Amino acid sequence: MEKAEIVDLTYKENAEEFFNSLRHLPDALWFDSGHPVCSSGQFDIITANPSVTLETNGKITTKKTLTCTKDYTNEPFDLCEKLLSTIQSKDQQYINYPFTGGLAGYFGYDLGRSPTHKLPKLDTLPDMRIGLYEWALTIDHFSKKAWLFFNAKCPKELKNKIINCINKVPQNTDSNEKKLYKLSCSTKKSHYLDTVKKAKNYILAGDCYQINYAQHFSASAKKDSWKIYKDLRIRMAAPYGCYYQLGKTKQAILSFSPERFLKIKDDQVTTQPIKGTVSRGKNSQEDAIKAKALIDSEKNKAENLMIVDLLRNDLSKNCKLGSVKTPELFKLESFKNVHHLVSTVTGIIKDTATPLTLLRDCFPGGSVTGAPKKRVMEIIDELELCKRSVYCGSIGYISANGLMDTNIAIRTILSDGNKIHCWGGGGIVADSDAEDEYQEILDKVGLLIKL
Repeated sequence: MEKAEIVDLTYKENAEEFFNSLRHLPDALWFDSGHPVCSSGQFDIITANPSVTLETNGKITTKKTLTCTKDYTNEPFDLCEKLLSTIQSKDQQYINYPFTGGLAGYFGYDLGRSPTHKLPKLDTLPDMRIGLYEWALTIDHFSKKAWLFFNAKCPKELKNKIINCINKVPQNTDSNEKKLYKLSCSTKKSHYLDTVKKAKNYILAGDCYQINYAQHFSASAKKDSWKIYKDLRIRMAAPYGCYYQLGKTKQAILSFSPERFLKIKDDQVTTQPIKGTVSRGKNSQEDAIKAKALIDSEKNKAENLMIVDLLRNDLSKNCKLGSVKTPELFKLESFKNVHHLVSTVTGIIKDTATPLTLLRDCFPGGSVTGAPKKRVMEIIDELELCKRSVYCGSIGYISANGLMDTNIAIRTILSDGNKIHCWGGGGIVADSDAEDEYQEILDKVGLLIKL
């Protein structure tokens, strides 16, 4: 492997300034740890200007380079595998760097959809957009270090451009004007309550055990998506956040996800599903009572365990026999607006598997479908009124050195030119109370729909 170039930078607790100096570049992407508000995430990773992009719309995936554009009907994950192979390396020299160049972007929920009928799509974002990136700016908050990593394949002209952008103080173009507005739900509350009854009928009939049913919200866009992201990350910082500007368009993804989907490091696979949510209390005493009620809730623990079992099965397809374990069950994790129950499932990846085969065979995440996955996705297609798009898909990176980290794209806004969209959902089980489930959705996305 040709040597990479690594440039040390001054550590910053908040990566916002770094990204602000680079966000004008095509496909600028920031994997946001949530620091300094959220302290659990280790890395901020910023990259831009991919040499190749793959964009899937329906059955067609378009590959774009600087010199040509070509359409394919191949399976999108296979195309990603082939693209990654052009930069992949088994050299262990850079194994401790989280991103040494490679694939980054998102896989929309609809890539895994098996529709029984056609659902309308309310946004114009592609089903998948993945770039091949040859550099990254990384901040490690645990070691308090920052650096630029230029893969050996990164052109000298791009290196110089990146360094010049970082050294140049960006102008502040933010408007002081406050434009507050509220996203409205695409359906009435009565429709939601009726649909929960239908979902429970499927469960009682034995079709499935749990259905993750989601609602769609939207509004006309009144301010720049970057300004929205900066405002929200103060109130909704999360360890698996992301701001992704698609190409040179006005489309962007603003994710404040608290949930890791799949991580690979040192051949260990980790997934951390969330099931079980309650709003934070108005004071410390009420907050402690609510947290304890969540921890003690047999219903929420049963929901969580269903998804843990589903993910254990999904991981076993690409993990070594007997290696899939559950080191943590029902751990309480607290965020600014909600408490969650989070479990951890791990495994050791097979020698014959790859990060992309693992991702494909686990996709979409079980915590955002329900169980059993195949049947419940058919029911979701019947109950929901529109495609989920990026929501409930996965955003993340697969590094040239074999490392992967991806989120579940929840608490996520799509900026689509003159309109913004978001979704909120929750798991429906046999003893679900429809009013409680409706309130849980508002607890999860309340800050997102009041901008």
